[in-house]
Amino acid sequence: MTYSPTILVFDSGLGGLTVLREVVAARPDAHYVYVADDAFFPYGHHSEDEIIARVVPLMGELIGTHDPDLVVIACNTASTLVLSHLRAAYSLPFVGTVPAIKPACAQSKTRRVSVLGTKGTVKREYTKALIRDFALGCEVTLVGSPELASLAEAALSGHPISDGDILAELVPCFVGDPADATSRTDIVVLACTHYPLLLDRMKTLAPWPVEWIDPAPAIARRVSDLLGTQIGGIAQSGAEMIFTSNRVHGLSATLTPFFGGRALA
Repeated sequence: MTYSPTILVFDSGLGGLTVLREVVAARPDAHYVYVADDAFFPYGHHSEDEIIARVVPLMGELIGTHDPDLVVIACNTASTLVLSHLRAAYSLPFVGTVPAIKPACAQSKTRRVSVLGTKGTVKREYTKALIRDFALGCEVTLVGSPELASLAEAALSGHPISDGDILAELVPCFVGDPADATSRTDIVVLACTHYPLLLDRMKTLAPWPVEWIDPAPAIARRVSDLLGTQIGGIAQSGAEMIFTSNRVHGLSATLTPFFGGRALA
């Protein structure tokens, strides 16, 4: 028998599915356990100490139950707060999700970049340190969205979301003269894994075209590098979806594509 690694993907809700989708594409040989900490969602409504006190012991329970080879923290808020604590407490590899400020500023032609995240992520010292270290002379606008993650969850669950509600969250990202393509915002960093769930609509609603940076492909490459050479073929079993609230997911048809077509346990 060929060996299939187990990858545990953790998020506060369903946003981490956008990371899972890329990781599954990069490592179709793995078994996947997706954990949505919906009992504590949204993380932005909790203090930093509360999130650390929540996630560190919860992760210990999940590791004990599922024995993963690697854990992906598919949540910017949790990653910026808890990664160092998790690495100190547990010996397996963790891959986090942090705002892609360095590649965004390296690519920007107008030197105007916006970072769209939750209020917690954009106010965090971790994010400010990334700007100090990697802005490369760019003007970086931090936009803390109060509602976009919840709107993305609702949309994935099939609830109608108005264009106006999405646009209200986006508008602060667009800085500069709309008529002057040489000096206005040209890159928006998606600093919450929920946001790519709405990316097609955001592109349509944007005041002008920009490059949207989703960290998921880079995370998938990092996961694959850490796991090493793929040995087995495509694993068709072993996909689990767990909600910490213990609710039963009723989104199987919607969720299956994120798991590479695997049937969910």
